[in-house]
Amino acid sequence: MKTYKVLVLTEHSGHSDQNSIYALLNEMIGHPQCSQIDISSRGMEENTYFYDGMQRDGLFGCKVTPDFKYTKEGKHYKINLRKLKVKEYHLVFLRLPRPISDEFISWLGEVFSHATIINKPSGILATSNKKFLLNFPEVCPDMRLCMTVKDILEEASKFPIVLKPLKEYGGKGLLRIDGDILDDGNEEYDTAHYLNALSDDIENEGMLSMKYLKNVSEGDKRILVAGGEILAGSLRLPAKGSWLCNVAQGGKSVPTEITDEEKEIIKKISPRLMAHGILIYGADTLVDDNGKRILSEVNTLSIGGFPQAQVQSGKPIIKQTIDKIFKYANDNG
Repeated sequence: MKTYKVLVLTEHSGHSDQNSIYALLNEMIGHPQCSQIDISSRGMEENTYFYDGMQRDGLFGCKVTPDFKYTKEGKHYKINLRKLKVKEYHLVFLRLPRPISDEFISWLGEVFSHATIINKPSGILATSNKKFLLNFPEVCPDMRLCMTVKDILEEASKFPIVLKPLKEYGGKGLLRIDGDILDDGNEEYDTAHYLNALSDDIENEGMLSMKYLKNVSEGDKRILVAGGEILAGSLRLPAKGSWLCNVAQGGKSVPTEITDEEKEIIKKISPRLMAHGILIYGADTLVDDNGKRILSEVNTLSIGGFPQAQVQSGKPIIKQTIDKIFKYANDNG
């Protein structure tokens, strides 16, 4: 049986005790195909040359042991810190959230071209941008890639919309427009005045316009998928008086079931994602104006929610995920 030396790349300074990495690695370290796990954090000063300077010989990390857990001071990222050699690893597990540049993601694909990377950097670049949703208009709300303020105002003249930055996550940067009123989740502004101030950013990056759904209060459902198989789902409900469902933006997560409509969505999008080297992803759904669940987001960069979904579902989804990782490495090594 082949065994793997695993490298995990993360950013510990933004973690909490709810971060999925701790449960995932505690399961991975006991897997019979795992010979060793080393972890490196972008949050360590010693890693500036690797993460910021893209120097492959500037990688520092330490060994993951069975007592690996979250601490506020991040002590498990500092114990016996040493320089790591990128060529030593057979399997690389990316747990790096934005902000992280496309250039750095692409560079990781070159540095670890000898290894199996989950998820594949070129696949992350192709799918983590919200433009990827435009490939599936039949299962998404009405949407449009907007490159100018004029584009946005044209969409907003049809119906209320939500604007999404193309590379943000966790509900950051979302804007709701209803006529002359723009709502950033905290305050309301004049639509034209607010957008004109953003015009340069919009023209440089673009934003995805999506029809605002009146049933948003029914919650945003996160569906965890590995190897094309649905593991579990969590329903994230907005805080009272808010339209933002993300837990990071004040929402709450509750147990849920996966609908037949959602199973069909996953069946439709998984082959495209797997073709890009995306083994693990999160798909988000909302209830449309006709009462059907439709796709609103695909997250392929640093997917969270595993411990919470395991508790809510009562299913061993963390073990299932780790088994999927090593099967994928076996099949693609």
